[in-house]
Amino acid sequence: MAILRDLTQVEVSKVRVQITLACEECKQRNYTMTKDKKKHPDRMETKKYCRFCKTHTPHKETKK
Repeated sequence: MAILRDLTQVEVSKVRVQITLACEECKQRNYTMTKDKKKHPDRMETKKYCRFCKTHTPHKETKK
């Protein structure tokens, strides 16, 4: 019988990495978030509100 154990904060942080999202129109870096590298190995893209453009625009993951 396998013994299950709870994941500690250190083990969870190895899987998740912090990323920065930048607006596609004005290139401002507006958001930081974490993502799971195993589930999403490619670059993330999502529509978010840009306070500089004052509208919802596509945001892409940037290099740090």
